[in-house]
Amino acid sequence: MLEIAGDLILAAEHVGSTSIEGLSAKPVIDIDLVMESYEKLPEIIRRLQQYGYEHQGNLGIEGREAFRSVKEDGFMKYHLYVCPKDGKGYLEHIAFRNYLRSSPSAREEYQAVKQRLAKEYRYDIDSYCEGKTEFVHSILQKAADPRIRL
Repeated sequence: MLEIAGDLILAAEHVGSTSIEGLSAKPVIDIDLVMESYEKLPEIIRRLQQYGYEHQGNLGIEGREAFRSVKEDGFMKYHLYVCPKDGKGYLEHIAFRNYLRSSPSAREEYQAVKQRLAKEYRYDIDSYCEGKTEFVHSILQKAADPRIRL
């Protein structure tokens, strides 16, 4: 992807559960490509489409544009997002990842939540994801509070 739009991308960030050492995760990597602003998005969309990526919109999350490969690209399964550097979706991905990386107790608590939900919603990914929402919001609040030290 960086070969395709690297001159329009500021950074590529590995986010999601696979980016947190010791945390159980589905075998799916989440990648955020960071752009300066939404002014760059039309050209990024154009270039990615030329290489077999379909723009899916923000999928209900502000500050994050989702893409999926419409052809087999030889990579393991992944979710690709393009985000402005100051976009809510990107900033939340980074805050959540960094908080869990630096807080063993929060990481263990999240692990327990994920395991409970995986058993309860083994065949219902939407309910599994929805079940994590409260925990994710609590971590984002902690990550944003300057009074909380890890």
